[in-house]
Amino acid sequence: MSRLIETHSARNPRLLLFHGLLALMIAALVGGLVYRQLIKTTRYSEQERVQSLRRVVVPGPRGNIYDRDGQVLVGNRPRFSVILNLADLRNEFFLERKKIEANFKSLDKDDRPSFTQLDRIARLNVAQRYLDRVGAIIGRHETVKPADLNRHYSQTLLLPYVLLDDLAPEEYARLIERLPVDSPLQVYTSSTRHYPFNSLAAHTLGYIGANNDPESDDTEGDDLPTFKVKGTSGRAGLEQVFDEQLQGKAGDAIYLVDPAGYKVKLPADKHQAQRLPVQGNNITTSLDADLQLAAEQAMKGDDGTDLVGSAVALDVRTGEVLVMASKPDFDPLTRVPNMKPDQDVASSGVWLNRPIQAQWPPGSTFKIIVSTAALRSGAMEAATAHAFCPGYLMVGKARFVCDGQHADVDLTKAISLSCNVFFYQYGLETGPDLIAAEAHRFGYDEKTGIELPNEFPTPHVASPAWRKANMHLPWNPGDTANISIGQGDTLVTPLHVACMMASFARGETRTKPTLLHDPNRATQHTEPIGLAPGDYAAIVKGLQTCYEFGTARLAKVPGLSGAAKTGTAQKGKIDLAWMVAYAPLENPQIAIAVCMEGKEGVNYHGALFAGPVVKAILAAWKEKQERPPPAAPVTFKVQ
Repeated sequence: MSRLIETHSARNPRLLLFHGLLALMIAALVGGLVYRQLIKTTRYSEQERVQSLRRVVVPGPRGNIYDRDGQVLVGNRPRFSVILNLADLRNEFFLERKKIEANFKSLDKDDRPSFTQLDRIARLNVAQRYLDRVGAIIGRHETVKPADLNRHYSQTLLLPYVLLDDLAPEEYARLIERLPVDSPLQVYTSSTRHYPFNSLAAHTLGYIGANNDPESDDTEGDDLPTFKVKGTSGRAGLEQVFDEQLQGKAGDAIYLVDPAGYKVKLPADKHQAQRLPVQGNNITTSLDADLQLAAEQAMKGDDGTDLVGSAVALDVRTGEVLVMASKPDFDPLTRVPNMKPDQDVASSGVWLNRPIQAQWPPGSTFKIIVSTAALRSGAMEAATAHAFCPGYLMVGKARFVCDGQHADVDLTKAISLSCNVFFYQYGLETGPDLIAAEAHRFGYDEKTGIELPNEFPTPHVASPAWRKANMHLPWNPGDTANISIGQGDTLVTPLHVACMMASFARGETRTKPTLLHDPNRATQHTEPIGLAPGDYAAIVKGLQTCYEFGTARLAKVPGLSGAAKTGTAQKGKIDLAWMVAYAPLENPQIAIAVCMEGKEGVNYHGALFAGPVVKAILAAWKEKQERPPPAAPVTFKVQ
């Protein structure tokens, strides 16, 4: 009997194939695990960090702006707001939504609010309840705006929601006493611009506007989703020009949030990264608040409302601007014009910074330049200059009038009485080209370069070449007579005229104005005026006589020597009342130019309307010079 023996091979080819495939699969899994856990762990960690962290940027307060004596012209004050931390109300929102949902259960499904609508209604109800609590404490009745709340919730949930802004101090005090420390309602203190002198030098100092994108210098966390508290930026005047220096350094904080965007409270031993905001740099201007106040008070009518015009005062030696006033002005905090309700804001030019943007004929103040041109060219000699004034001068067939019948006049009398006939005569002798060249020497055809935005870009001096190039018209002797008394096509700003007067007071031709104060600033030295001492003295004598006895005598301050010149010009149907001055006569330190703008149909004269403004500035300057220095602080030595 034979026995059948079954044999098995230890290596089945089919099993080997299966084992190989299984090994490859395990190797792929292990490789993928190693790749993801070891090689890509950094990438996933970074994704997790970005998804769970949020960065909040808070702008720093702006720097202060001071006058030359250290008085605050623009500062910051606390601004109190009531905020609601929505992240603390998550459970209240949920419970309120459930309650509202129950109220709608009786309706058909199609008539019920959607899930999103229920959420919005719940949030609005909860926020309104908290606002009502605040209102009960401070006696106000306010309503939450649904659109604002929904936008804040969807876009900036991490930031607190502002229920009430800019509280009065007494409201702030009541809320501090009554609100619990752990309440979702809190009183938040930020800073806002403060103007101790209200609208003083509003055009020069400028104003700020909202900046929705405050910058943080720190690059840490700049790749995270970022929420920014609104900041500010300069929009006009010095606030705009020096915005970078005044701008505070923003602070920031990084918070951990849950998937819904709510802030996660960390244990006490855990801290979020935080950097506090820093106030911006301060600026000390050359303005003198006392002189500025005196000028602006003098530029008001009998009813206390602003007249229309501008005033500039410069330090003769350094070119620092002591006064820069433009009327009418505005409240820099609200940008509301300071005008009567019945006045037309559009036509008033309230936003025009007149000292650097209003261009007018210089009137008889230009006779200082005409005198200089005539003396330098040899067309006139100071000792023998003479004219007879019957009240007019015929130039060809045209009759050019004077404001009086001055009879025999020399240079001193012509300047002090502002005799047009004298200057018609010697202007024609000098010629338009030499007069224009002298005006160019004094910078009347260039911007001054003052540190303010939007200085008028194209001042110009009339001449035959200018008229041909710009107006395509011929020049005639009558045009020369016109420019000799500051009429015609020559247009300058009040700042130009102030710079001319400061330059003339130094015996030079250029003054570079500045609005920044430097106590160690050196005296400016530019091209000499180029007059013989006797010729220069003759013009000064005329200006001195004008100040003491002539047309500028309304500006005279008792006990203060000075030199001055009035002017009246016309632009269209409007009279322009000019006056320039400098003082003291023997040691010039302050130079002034004032231009008051008249109304159609009203005669304006420099002596009557600009004189009181010049006098107010000079009187304030004299009072400050005579003021005793502040007493040194008393110190006691401890034995």
